[in-house]
Amino acid sequence: MKLKLIRICCVVVILFFKSISTLYAQPAQSRIQVIVTPNHTDWNYQLGEKANFNVQILRDGQLVPNAKIHYSLGLEKMTPTKEADIVSESGQAHIVGMKIDKPGFLGCEVAVKVNDRTYKGRGRAAFEPQNIVPSVNNPSDFDVFWSQAKAELAKVPIDPKLRLLPELCTSKINVYELNIGNIKNSRIYGVLSIPKAHGKYPAILRVPGAGVRSYGPDLRAEDGFITLKIGIHGIPVRMDDEVYNDLKKGALKAYWTSKLDDLDDYYYKRVYLGCVRAVDFIFSMEEFDGENIAVNGASQGGGLSLITAGLDPRIKYLAAFYPALCDLTGYLEGRAGGWPHMFKNYNESERPNWIKVAPYYDAVNFAKRIKVPGWYSWGYNDPTCPPTSMFAAYNIIDAPKELNIFLETGHWTFPEQWEEADAWLYKNLKN
Repeated sequence: MKLKLIRICCVVVILFFKSISTLYAQPAQSRIQVIVTPNHTDWNYQLGEKANFNVQILRDGQLVPNAKIHYSLGLEKMTPTKEADIVSESGQAHIVGMKIDKPGFLGCEVAVKVNDRTYKGRGRAAFEPQNIVPSVNNPSDFDVFWSQAKAELAKVPIDPKLRLLPELCTSKINVYELNIGNIKNSRIYGVLSIPKAHGKYPAILRVPGAGVRSYGPDLRAEDGFITLKIGIHGIPVRMDDEVYNDLKKGALKAYWTSKLDDLDDYYYKRVYLGCVRAVDFIFSMEEFDGENIAVNGASQGGGLSLITAGLDPRIKYLAAFYPALCDLTGYLEGRAGGWPHMFKNYNESERPNWIKVAPYYDAVNFAKRIKVPGWYSWGYNDPTCPPTSMFAAYNIIDAPKELNIFLETGHWTFPEQWEEADAWLYKNLKN
């Protein structure tokens, strides 16, 4: 019996630290650091100004002399406008930058060779990002399309199926694997955590980043919340990692473009409605307080947070980190578009319907419809969800909003960002 308890405790501890590392997802540090920063302390510039960049090459916190530097300058995610090689005797360099004539981001990418290994760094200067406007069009029948889609979903019974996961329960919460009905005879799977103490609780819907994986509990439930973490692929979320790895390489490889030529059958239609169905389920719970619910996620989950809040008026708050799926068509106007970058090398003659279907699924058009308070956070150095695309969505939101920029971050977060987001959510949900 003692051995069994020890094993259960070990599983809970491992899952806890695994969930923490997934939340923060900070990059591994190298001994050699390449630090690239714009010469304005806030990294912001006016149109017509020139953004210059400072570079430091550090090893063990000390400057690396005689560093061989290759750098490139250009709009983020686009072909560089300028490239050059320099040698820095001191380990520092000043790179004369450029001006840009439209709101957006100028990037400086630096590669340094030390002991036959290449190390990279980047810095991005923002030019009036508050004036970035979306490139994606807003279809005239957008609201009709999604109203009909939600009506289609409403005909499907929620049909919840719960399986207790005793190895993941704690003294404060019960944890279940959940699956519920969705459109096209599919299911949405997730991990549901409910406080054990009798009462009515606010809820947090956690929507996932891109990929195929298993899920564990959201331990914010221990602070007095119903939490539901969902997967999007219509498959159980508590299988062996080997199963998910096989799916990544096979049936679910590049799922984000699956049937993108078909408005009614594009992969994300079932996903977006699955988020609504998760809200349906929470509202059906006797433990839910019936009112206070937030949606929260990062990357694909950040985009799904915007989408769910714009699609479902029952959402009261959202907290989104570096949202994907924003302003996908930016590339067609000579600037960065959002993840998953399907328009980066787009050939309309080969995929004529992509450009017609994508606006119905672009997070920008859901952001237009958000009417509730939101907390948002990202950095200027994100190579996956370019800040140009995220500002295109953020700028168009006509609701109370709070943007928390952590300048140097890429597609990762500092622990402080999640702490601040949780503090904001807790304050509002428990008000």
